[in-house]
Amino acid sequence: MKEPAPATEDIVLSSRKRLKPPGSNNGQPSRRPREEELGKDGVVTIPRLLKTPNVNHKSENYDDLEDLEYPAALYSSMEQHLPSGFLNVSREKKLVLLDRILSKYRPNGERAKKHREYRERIRHNYQPLHFELYTLDPERFFVNSFLEAVKDGSETALRRILTEHSSGVFTFSMLKPSFCVKMLEEVEHFERWAQEARVKVMRPNTMNNYGAVLDDIGMESMLNHLMIRYLKPMAAVLFLNVGGCSLDTHHGFVVEYAMDRDLDLGFHVDDSEVTLNVCLGKEFDGGELFFRGVRCDKHVNGEARPEEVLEYSHVPGHAILHAGRHRHGAKAITSALSSGS
Repeated sequence: MKEPAPATEDIVLSSRKRLKPPGSNNGQPSRRPREEELGKDGVVTIPRLLKTPNVNHKSENYDDLEDLEYPAALYSSMEQHLPSGFLNVSREKKLVLLDRILSKYRPNGERAKKHREYRERIRHNYQPLHFELYTLDPERFFVNSFLEAVKDGSETALRRILTEHSSGVFTFSMLKPSFCVKMLEEVEHFERWAQEARVKVMRPNTMNNYGAVLDDIGMESMLNHLMIRYLKPMAAVLFLNVGGCSLDTHHGFVVEYAMDRDLDLGFHVDDSEVTLNVCLGKEFDGGELFFRGVRCDKHVNGEARPEEVLEYSHVPGHAILHAGRHRHGAKAITSALSSGS
């Protein structure tokens, strides 16, 4: 029987960016419409946002509205993900629609409430298999080359362990085999518990149907320590121009690819300043990562130049570090077998 593989841990590191405050309309702040002002012909249904933005659509500018709950740039960006039938309605109607979608993510919104309840149920009922994974132990987690480079802290020492396969795409040996095995076992243990407890696992993102968010199962503190102490120094050297020195949040998760599960990962960019992707193991054929350079939102689907084209085969325990805006994906795996270790 074929086993799921490869299992890949993606730790997404991000920093908050300050956006400019709402502008003005001839010196007078504009007032956003109240929902009751829209009348009976206002937007009624709330559609699902599209995964791929409509880059040919010119979004409205919301900078002049004085009492937006979220940054104006967020509304403009979200507008490109609306289904085509909603792109030509008035700005006021789009605003109400986008606010209804965002309301699900407010602290007291439906989605946020479900997430809190999900985490609480895990915290009170899930018994970890490997408790030692929940507190960062450098000697147990990391290979010596990575540990020594971070301890040294100099740019020379950090760059010595790196291989730059293409501009902005770096790899290095990071995790010990014993850590990788235990992390795989922990995630599989959690999946079994969730199935037996009839808990629906909240998946890492909309592109992966399998896997788990490590923060949700209690590893948030460990991953934050990993980001601040061990990855931020490297990101500050390699990705200073995109906020690598100011990383302050993360989204850590494990995703799983197998013949009977997710086979590949489509062409995309990450919602992060810096992305760390580490292969945890198991034997497989195919599944190469591919990279196609960095583009602005307007040209995100543009052709890659020859020097930007890279394909990379995962190596267990090795990490890939790149800017979140670097376009990438994963090819389909063609077979997968248990490693036997």
